[in-house]
Amino acid sequence: MLNVGAGAGSYEPNDRWVLAVEPSATMRAQRPAGAAPAIAGRAEALPFDEDAVDAAMACVTIHHWESAQAGLAELRRVSRGPVVVFTFELEALPAWQLEFLREGVAKELPRFPAIDDVAAALGGQVRVESIPTPGDCVDGFFEAFWRRPEALLDPAVRGAQSVWALLDADVEQRIVDRLADALDSGLWDDQHGHLREQANFNGALRLVISEAPDDHG
Repeated sequence: MLNVGAGAGSYEPNDRWVLAVEPSATMRAQRPAGAAPAIAGRAEALPFDEDAVDAAMACVTIHHWESAQAGLAELRRVSRGPVVVFTFELEALPAWQLEFLREGVAKELPRFPAIDDVAAALGGQVRVESIPTPGDCVDGFFEAFWRRPEALLDPAVRGAQSVWALLDADVEQRIVDRLADALDSGLWDDQHGHLREQANFNGALRLVISEAPDDHG
């Protein structure tokens, strides 16, 4: 299995052989001991022949690519089997995030291809699954904190999210102040406190699964 845009390997399965592709030397250096081998490479120009791997995956990465369309076409080209893409449909984020984090969401929206476009780029027989986000999700993406809004007031939490680097410091502070005021006043809990009682949230996470086209066998 090929893992493209692999980062530190957070999403890699441990029950099969994996080869990771990651352009950032910093991220490759953060891969733990025992992680799958990783090579330098870009999604848009994978250094493999057609049908070179049994399957390919790309998890929480396509919004970082220079060309999502080119990268998705490369995933399909090199895989003779399924291609799996884990991404987000930001319009389905929790209502409070769309409201309180609206400047960040506006910056992120153009970076994320529409789910229909992802499916069309992969081709073959495609299905899309919605993945619920658990309340204690250990990943650091936006929606992970759907019932823990206080976490986004922590600079360390925000520092692990790429969106904040896209915003001017004063815009980031405005978002933080807006959320802090709503939490301090009780407004957030009055309007969204019911979320704290939920175990999972069916929101923005999407799994796009493309089986091999006929001409791939």
